[in-house]
Amino acid sequence: MKIGFIGLGNMGAPMAANLIAAGHEVTGFDVAGVTVEGAGQAATAAEAAAGAEVVITMLPNGAILRSVAAEAIPAMAPGAVLLDCSTVDVESARAVAEEAQASALGALDAPVSGGIGGAAAGTLTFMVGGSDEAFAKAKPLFDIMGQKAVHCGPSGNGQAAKICNNMILGVTMIATCEAFALADKLGLSREAMFDVVSTSSGYSWSMNAYCPAPGVGPKSPADNGYTPGFAAELMLKDLGLSQQAAEAADADTPMGARALELYRAFVEEENGRGKDFSAMLPRFESRGRS
Repeated sequence: MKIGFIGLGNMGAPMAANLIAAGHEVTGFDVAGVTVEGAGQAATAAEAAAGAEVVITMLPNGAILRSVAAEAIPAMAPGAVLLDCSTVDVESARAVAEEAQASALGALDAPVSGGIGGAAAGTLTFMVGGSDEAFAKAKPLFDIMGQKAVHCGPSGNGQAAKICNNMILGVTMIATCEAFALADKLGLSREAMFDVVSTSSGYSWSMNAYCPAPGVGPKSPADNGYTPGFAAELMLKDLGLSQQAAEAADADTPMGARALELYRAFVEEENGRGKDFSAMLPRFESRGRS
């Protein structure tokens, strides 16, 4: 398949590399001039999109997605698919899909879970919104770049699934870190805490698979000085998107709103920037009850 790939950052570059390794013809474009071995290099987003059967975007936010889509869509041939793998606001995802459909293009919003490691290993999970036809055309590419692609419904629903999932993740990580900090002050060892909770009603992905306590449970960023697997500032972004969506939908999400406040303080005021989102644990350790 002939593929245009726009946005070759920490996630996009390994995703593009996996498509090339599988035999697809990839032409890439990145504003920073990043290139991927084996990919053609375009000078503009429009050039990367021209003649492509599928154009994949992996971009930082909705405003940039809208700008890139405005350039790429006119260059795409009818019947091609615009496949956006960025995590952006639902409104931007749906607006770009409408523009694509008005130009006789397929459109998919397909944010991912799995991080840089999953992008490199080809084990991402895609949460996909868009038509059945567009999903079927992109499915072979999802199978290369990831281990699972879930079709969540019409355009925008992929983003909806992603931000709802990550709102749960942000809230449960805070609760997990709070509980470890409380256990410390009650004299309960972290190993005992993990052994009980990981097999009891308090178990969660944050505890069982990504434990924020160093030396406890499976290896996680906590065992590497909280070097990010998923950076705190990315969690802040996703929690912001969840509350933006909640406001637009008139949804009551008090735990999500509080998690946003805590991660905003952590990143912007408490030296959390550049650390894994599980570094909330030492943050709670150092604090008393206010």
